[in-house]
Amino acid sequence: MTDEIISLTEGHVGRIRLNRPKAIHALTTAMCSAILEQIETWRADDAVRAVLFDHAEGRGFCAGGDIRMLAESGAKDGTEARAFFHTEYRMNERLFTYVKPTVAFMDGITMGGGVGISLPCKFRVATENTRFAMPETGIGLFPDVGGGWYLSRLPGRTGQFLALTGARIDGAECLFLGLATHYLPSAVLDEVKAKIAADPSAIEAILDAFSEEPPPARIEENLEAIDRLFASDTLEDIYAALDQDGSDWARKELATLKTKSPQTMKVALRLLKEGAHMHSFADEMRQEYAVGAHVVQRHDFLEGVRAVIVDKDNAPRWDPATPEGVTEHVLDTIFAPLPDDEAWTPYR
Repeated sequence: MTDEIISLTEGHVGRIRLNRPKAIHALTTAMCSAILEQIETWRADDAVRAVLFDHAEGRGFCAGGDIRMLAESGAKDGTEARAFFHTEYRMNERLFTYVKPTVAFMDGITMGGGVGISLPCKFRVATENTRFAMPETGIGLFPDVGGGWYLSRLPGRTGQFLALTGARIDGAECLFLGLATHYLPSAVLDEVKAKIAADPSAIEAILDAFSEEPPPARIEENLEAIDRLFASDTLEDIYAALDQDGSDWARKELATLKTKSPQTMKVALRLLKEGAHMHSFADEMRQEYAVGAHVVQRHDFLEGVRAVIVDKDNAPRWDPATPEGVTEHVLDTIFAPLPDDEAWTPYR
């Protein structure tokens, strides 16, 4: 167990609190392992009737994963990076199949690994502080932790839009898209958690009672444009549609895309296209693990981390530099299944 995870029971509720505030609770392998171990213990404990996830302190629920470690590992043999993905995805899949009610409080920044904890939960609480995103294409990665499953099931083409642009959306938008089940003011969260601990059989009623009407969801204004201009699963088509549209919104989004890794934007589109037809979440995790094992050792991820996290010059030099340079052969290589003895397996 690590002190970066605080686990405790209150009444008949198990609580897991992320406790790495200086990194906005970004997940490490040890944190993922500790969460997995704890939920497995509570799975068999009849005294624990529900599990709550939140963060101990700081301005966000979870900013993602230990990106610097992944890049350092990717620059070598990738062993440590693969171990992280393997453990994290096992945690994600066990949460997805968890029978007991789970509640995630997405108060503040909820990105990457935080999304992977939140979205499998039955109840997902957004607040006025929620900032939700899958920003991985900006560092040469891809929307993992089930991104291919969840984003492909959002209304229209909003999943593709979020995956490619890395757009940050607020709590009202999360509720509108179904990423959140409830919208609560952050000021009542402690009271809500206490009431759930006192009566976990009434979680939904408690959340309903404390919910409030969110402000208008900004993304609703752009749904028609998103569905029309992000309609294709071919990145070049999306570029052309945005360019031809000529509106201020389209120009802004095209400019955003041109800052992202063409390789991993194409990976994201293919991941969502295939994820929409996956038979099980475990199948999705198996594919994402193979993709992650390949991507983490490729140029764009190492360069993206250098530009955004290490040197902070925000000027990554992608290779290939354009969508046209990312061939189907490159994508086939990235999506190639791993040998059976290296493939991801669920925790059983």
